[in-house]
Amino acid sequence: MAETTVASKTVKFIISRQDTPESKPYTQEFELPYRPNMNVISGLMEIQRNPTTADGVKTSPVCWESNCLEEVCGACSMVINGKPRQACSALIDQLEQPVRLEPMRTFPVVRDLVINRERMFNALKKVKAWIPIDGTYDLGPGPRMAESKRQWAYELSKCMTCGVCLESCPNVNDRNSFIGPAAISQVRLFNAHPTGEMNKHERLDALMTDGGIEGCGNSQNCVRSCPKGIPLTTSIAAMNKDTTTHLFKKWLGM
Repeated sequence: MAETTVASKTVKFIISRQDTPESKPYTQEFELPYRPNMNVISGLMEIQRNPTTADGVKTSPVCWESNCLEEVCGACSMVINGKPRQACSALIDQLEQPVRLEPMRTFPVVRDLVINRERMFNALKKVKAWIPIDGTYDLGPGPRMAESKRQWAYELSKCMTCGVCLESCPNVNDRNSFIGPAAISQVRLFNAHPTGEMNKHERLDALMTDGGIEGCGNSQNCVRSCPKGIPLTTSIAAMNKDTTTHLFKKWLGM
């Protein structure tokens, strides 16, 4: 009897679609048989195998991005029932129906649920979010970090460039150039590294340019929405302090 009940249950998806970056978005409904432990990605895979709308019309497969399927790569970010999150960790049993899927519109839409994250990657380039070393020969072991610093730095390193914090931030939009909380937190991470610290002033200078840290409105949406629990607002506060100190030192010629 229980098996019959599960077999008769269905899951309804309402998906926002867009055929090209320039075309207008529209919605389509899909209805799938329910299976225990389904997540949003498994539902999208079912639709991909049989792209038929709820009223029986054949359509093109829905486009989306995914990779690791275990909330590590950040590729499957989308807006699910009005909230930006990872589709792989969004379980159907924990979602209200119908399940509404939309792309994160802070970023340009490429097609359906696929977005262009170029804005986010350009922000990371701007703040030089890497450790600049010459990898052509063995440099030997690098300087050690204190365990207390390593522990909180590890929390910052969990960033998977999923873009959820930018989607939830009201200050990241097409009317300004604010780089967003992820890049600011990465400045804190790489400035804390014993080798990365050599380029500390360059990263702080980047945060002090137009679209840098001054663009934060302290809404704190980012820290509430981050799927990895990264203390983004703590990083923003720390970088506010560091950029202010850096500014005064430049004025004093230090």
